[in-house]
Amino acid sequence: MAKKKSANIKLVLNQLVSDIFEKNNNQLLNYKQVSAKLNLNDQESRETILEILKEGKNDGIFLEPQKGKFKLKELQNFIIGTVDMTADGSAYIVPEDEFEKDIFVAPRKLKNALHGDTVKAYVFAKKRGRKNDGEVVEIIKRAKSDFTGVIKISDHFAFVIADDKKMMHDIFVPLADTHGAKSGQRVLVTLSDWPESAKNPVGIVKHVLGNQGENNTEMNAILAQYGFPLEFPAQVEKEANAIPEEISAAEIAKRKDFRKVLTFTIDPADAKDFDDAISYQKLPNGNHEIGIHIADVSHYVLQGTELDKEAYSRATSVYLVDRVIPMLPERLSNGVCSLRPHEDKLCFAAVFELDEQANIQNEWYGRTVIHSDRRFTYEEAQEVIENKTGDYATEIQKLNELAYILRDRKFKNGAISFESTEVKFKLDEAGKPIGVYVKERKDAHKLIEDYMLLANRKVAEFIAKKSKGKQKLTFVYRVHDSPNMETLETFANFASRFGYRINTKSDKEIAKSLNHLMADVEGKKEQNILTSLAIRSMAKAIYTTKKTSHYGLAFDYYTHFTSPIRRYPDVMAHRLLQTYLDGGKSADMEFYEVASVHSSAMEKRAAEAERASIKYKQAEFLENNIGTEYKGVISGVTEWGMYVEIEENKCEGMIRLRDISDDFYVLDEKNYCIVGQRKKKKYQLGDEVMIRVKKVDLSKRQIDFTLIPD
Repeated sequence: MAKKKSANIKLVLNQLVSDIFEKNNNQLLNYKQVSAKLNLNDQESRETILEILKEGKNDGIFLEPQKGKFKLKELQNFIIGTVDMTADGSAYIVPEDEFEKDIFVAPRKLKNALHGDTVKAYVFAKKRGRKNDGEVVEIIKRAKSDFTGVIKISDHFAFVIADDKKMMHDIFVPLADTHGAKSGQRVLVTLSDWPESAKNPVGIVKHVLGNQGENNTEMNAILAQYGFPLEFPAQVEKEANAIPEEISAAEIAKRKDFRKVLTFTIDPADAKDFDDAISYQKLPNGNHEIGIHIADVSHYVLQGTELDKEAYSRATSVYLVDRVIPMLPERLSNGVCSLRPHEDKLCFAAVFELDEQANIQNEWYGRTVIHSDRRFTYEEAQEVIENKTGDYATEIQKLNELAYILRDRKFKNGAISFESTEVKFKLDEAGKPIGVYVKERKDAHKLIEDYMLLANRKVAEFIAKKSKGKQKLTFVYRVHDSPNMETLETFANFASRFGYRINTKSDKEIAKSLNHLMADVEGKKEQNILTSLAIRSMAKAIYTTKKTSHYGLAFDYYTHFTSPIRRYPDVMAHRLLQTYLDGGKSADMEFYEVASVHSSAMEKRAAEAERASIKYKQAEFLENNIGTEYKGVISGVTEWGMYVEIEENKCEGMIRLRDISDDFYVLDEKNYCIVGQRKKKKYQLGDEVMIRVKKVDLSKRQIDFTLIPD
């Protein structure tokens, strides 16, 4: 009864405060005046109002004591922002408005908000010597409701310990909702409730992922942790299965026919989804016609279908160490759309006439039909390039020669060459790593990349210039901003310690210096660290409808057009290009901007999932090497330890500062090093050290090393 009365008083009080704000923002009231205005004279009601005022909150109206009275505060003390949890359970609210400062929120004032949630928070009046702090008053949007973790089951209840380090609460699961899981298994649980008075949320087990340590369980756990579905909905599979493989004569008649022109694909040996092919023919005038033919996914995946909605939701394929989780069902990604050899296939193409200096004399964009004559692996194509013999050797040599000119021109124009090492694992039949190696990038890889870059650049330029003098046509661009100069200066100072100089006077000078650096460090122990830090000093490339240049590639115009089987932005680019080739009006910019932001976010998430799978396989590989000594390079420093990358196999682990016994070490963040407080010995990023594998925690994907003293 008391609770109901309190709720009614709050309701009336809200209305009263609204009325006061309309008349006089600085109105001062004490609780007796409020009671009188509300016509509530009994002691209980007055006490309730006093409690509401003392709490300093009233469902969105905040009141602050001032000399026995209460000043009514306006809503300007609220911010909308994202929760960024810290290790101790407190959080910072990062405001949507970039000019606002972050707000500190103590654990008891989070109102069950979780990391990444969008919330409304009240900001307290700042007191001298205190940080900006406040409290969450409303959870506007949950960042996620699904969590992976290990389930523990007792006689009366179960709970899940989440894998996500930023999830500070165990999730209570009623025994009826455990989905048949056994204690100790890894599961996917979804939050179903969080009672106001309860410390822990309540959840329901959606999937039993399997036993800890099993390869399939762990890979599925990584996918689920990063929000990627483990299977396609039945309706999506049904739509995919209903698409015919046969191409009608009527469809072929609408397209430019390249089936008699030499066409081939070059892909990794284990690839199954071939979404790009190259056609080549020498023209009577001595020039070279090169077609970049891309799987015509938009012909099969129609806007608004369940298939399209699922592709939009996923936005990208995910490449884990031992598997690909495709954006499209396998029937499309590996079958209908895939440009397999000796089959007629529908494509969207960018076709260029190049002279001997790789200058574009003519260009054409539109839908094609092709028939791939040969499927090359990168290794096979590389053999043809190196030995100058084999299938289509003359044509591949000419394509490589022209690609070299395009590449050289790109770097002269200020593109930056980031050649970071890519780690690959040799796996046994059970998916266990039995070896680690570094993938090499040779001319065959670069040849394909150069023609894909050409198509992406020219398609974007074609659209951007098509609307010259008119309203700009909506399009999905891939943009990359200039680096933050402060971050770049910090990197330049660090690189100078290895004897490398970065000239930061202009964008061209920066690019030139970075390219010299990348060439100089190739094969050296510091290559990975310097490349990684250089990339971190750059802005991140994103999708957007707002056309700006691509700094890293030094292109004024750039899009993603060449991988629609595995990237949704490429599907959007195809649709928009066809609309404009047909003379259609500019598409809805807001719709495509929202889709671009979503695609950028999903791309980031897929990269995090891929890194997590690599970390797991590294831990699994070193689990059988406990006690083994390796030479490594310090790859990161933090206040609690230093990361070391083993030179031989590129596996990375941590030496905890508390385990270094010869001194008390602290982080010198500015100089990327840790320093002993008594002897002043330094361990700096890039230093070579000897380590011993101490401990591996597979469930946390953590590797601990012990430092072997000099």
